[in-house]
Amino acid sequence: MVELRKFMAPEFVFGRGALDLVAQYVINFGAGRVLIVTDPGVIAAGWTQRVFQSLESKGVPFSVYSGVSPNPRAEQVAEGTAFYREQKCSMIVAVGGGSPMDCAKGIGIAGANERHVLEFEGIDRVAVPGPPLICIPTTAGSSADVSQFAIITDSERRVKIAVVSKTMVPDVALIDPATTTTMDGELTACTGLDALCHAIEAYVSNAHSAITDLHALEAVRLISENLVAVLQHPEDIALRGQMMLASLHAGLAFSNASLGAVHAMAHSLGGFLDVPHGESNSILLPQVVAFNFESAAERYCRIGEAMGLRMEEGREKAALVAGLVELRSRAGVNRRLSEIGVKAGDLPRLAQMAMLDVCMVTNPRIPSSKEIEVLYEEAL
Repeated sequence: MVELRKFMAPEFVFGRGALDLVAQYVINFGAGRVLIVTDPGVIAAGWTQRVFQSLESKGVPFSVYSGVSPNPRAEQVAEGTAFYREQKCSMIVAVGGGSPMDCAKGIGIAGANERHVLEFEGIDRVAVPGPPLICIPTTAGSSADVSQFAIITDSERRVKIAVVSKTMVPDVALIDPATTTTMDGELTACTGLDALCHAIEAYVSNAHSAITDLHALEAVRLISENLVAVLQHPEDIALRGQMMLASLHAGLAFSNASLGAVHAMAHSLGGFLDVPHGESNSILLPQVVAFNFESAAERYCRIGEAMGLRMEEGREKAALVAGLVELRSRAGVNRRLSEIGVKAGDLPRLAQMAMLDVCMVTNPRIPSSKEIEVLYEEAL
């Protein structure tokens, strides 16, 4: 019997030059003034300026909100929402990595529902969809341009919250690999490993499906084959394209299959210490894979095969964990949790918050809070 499943994805255009289609898509939506949500780094890289030029060439009015930090905060969403109303905008274009895109999603639903963004924490709690949203990703990893997720930091509680809703799926994603050529090596590595974690967690999720499986395994293969190469040849647009394609596949997978304990634990870390999300995921991934392995052994073996690892009978778990550690090391991401500011005394609170994260629900093995503490400790 074939199980009934839903699959959500935006319209997307993939390839070099996709960025320059933004004005035409805005016109197609019949928008008046457009709010562009971005951040200072993306502006400095020149990609926001390209969007300005495209809109100006068609006479489209726009306003810019760039007060977005890494790990976007609820107060930034509130500020952006007020600016959206003040400028009388009717559509949003997000230009950047996961932070501007998640902030833009938050602005859209907060404005449309006239509620604070933190009130939408959880699954399917958004009553009114936001205005039309176009996402232009400039990193190859977050996949916020195609996903049902928005991750926002609650600064008061020092925790990241997940808003998961079909209303979070952008209307259009313009995915241009050229935009990733301005990422430095560290950001390239961390976002690539984030995409790998998306793909692995989606593949072993207890909500996986035949369609998400295809996307997840292809993302694992592409990242394993291209991440180290793109770090060695950062100007190679073909390699950048392969990594951007991997991010797209991983996003289509996890948006529809959800994630697992790695992301639940990384969200807890990111809210508590404001540490880089992709790096947090990469540190925690080997420990969680080892913990989960017996609960999804066949699937983890297929992941190892997609990575090109030698999966000898009886040594599959060790081979996969070692392969993940080696890939992380070759990508130059070698820090442990203690080196990014985590202390042993923080672990009970981190575990408690991770257990409350929606991503924990689809982990293939449901842990106790104490078991999560031990996993953090192993990565310390």
